Parts: sequence; C-alpha cells; structure tokens
Amino acid sequence: MAETATGRKVQAVLFACGQNSIRSPMAEAIARHYFGKSLYVQSAGVKKGETDGFAAAVLDEIGIDASKHKPRTFEDLEEWEGLNFDLIVTLSPEAHHKALDLTRTVDADVEYWPTPDPSAAVGQGSRDQVLQHYRAVRDMLADKITARLR
Repeated sequence: MAETATGRKVQAVLFACGQNSIRSPMAEAIARHYFGKSLYVQSAGVKKGETDGFAAAVLDEIGIDASKHKPRTFEDLEEWEGLNFDLIVTLSPEAHHKALDLTRTVDADVEYWPTPDPSAAVGQGSRDQVLQHYRAVRDMLADKITARLR
C-alpha cells in the first residue's frame, strides 16, 4: 500500500478541486472503484459547484457509477466528519492553496496533481469532442491514482 512522504501508510485520501463537480469527484469514484474499502476516499471543492453530467457519463463508460455524487466543500466535510486524511491530492491551484492552509491544523501530506478542467471544452465542439476532453482527464486520473496508491 502507498505511503505518505513521512512514511505512514495512506489510509484516507481527499481529492480536492475548485468546485467538486468534475475532477475531484472523478478521482474519488475512480479510487473507490480500484481500492474499495481498503482506502477511505472523499472529495471536496473550495466552493460548491453543480453536478456535471459529462463527468458522470465518462465514468459510466468504464463501469463506474458516479450519478449520486453531490458536490461538497472542505467546510462541509469538516462539519460532517472532520478532516482526518493522511493525504490530500489537489487537482487545481485554488484547492492546492486551500489544502496548504489546512495543514496548519491538519496533519496531512498535500500533493498537487495539475489537472486541466475539461469543462473549458463545453461549447467548443460536438458532444463527442467535449467528451474526449473529459475522457482524457478520467484516464489521466486513473493512471495517477493507481500508480500512486498501490
């Protein structure tokens, strides 16, 4: 199993992005798919966004159901269950800054995985062209997650 930079076994990971509507929920769903109950996984955003149907669609293509995801913020998670994570993986600059601020009071390693926002492609081509951007992010996240957390 993966370890933190300080040598602890990673038991709980938080994926974070700007609005918890595309990148971080995709990462959460992928990690749960590959690691099941052997790893506690959540996702959050700096702000609360809206559920993104394209993200759910490209996950469904590979057999992962993310249709029930409800966007949440760091503050939502802290209120509901606390922020007890060994590793926080940030996928956007604003989430990275937020996570670094949290490490003043939360003992967690923070890793930044710069991840493009595929929603920038919406309105820039056909539905399939837009989906290609989402698939590229999905596949990149799947590769990084399986490599880092095994």
